[in-house]
Amino acid sequence: MNLIIALIVGGIVGWLASLFMKTNSQMGIIANVVVGIAGSALGRWLASEIGLAAYRPLASFIVAVLGAMVLILILKGLRFLK
Repeated sequence: MNLIIALIVGGIVGWLASLFMKTNSQMGIIANVVVGIAGSALGRWLASEIGLAAYRPLASFIVAVLGAMVLILILKGLRFLK
């Protein structure tokens, strides 16, 4: 059950990040899920590196979306996305 929830939330996070970064037309549902899950981990790691911690669900969600946006920015820099 937790895996299904992680996939759904990861998809939503990836989709929102792709909307903000204007890459939604280039990414499918699988890419959104992968970017959402990996971006969430990246966002959590970056937040801990700068001394922030997101304990509440809304703060965790915002950190996840920001991390996914950073990941999309990195993918754009590496020319995987336009």
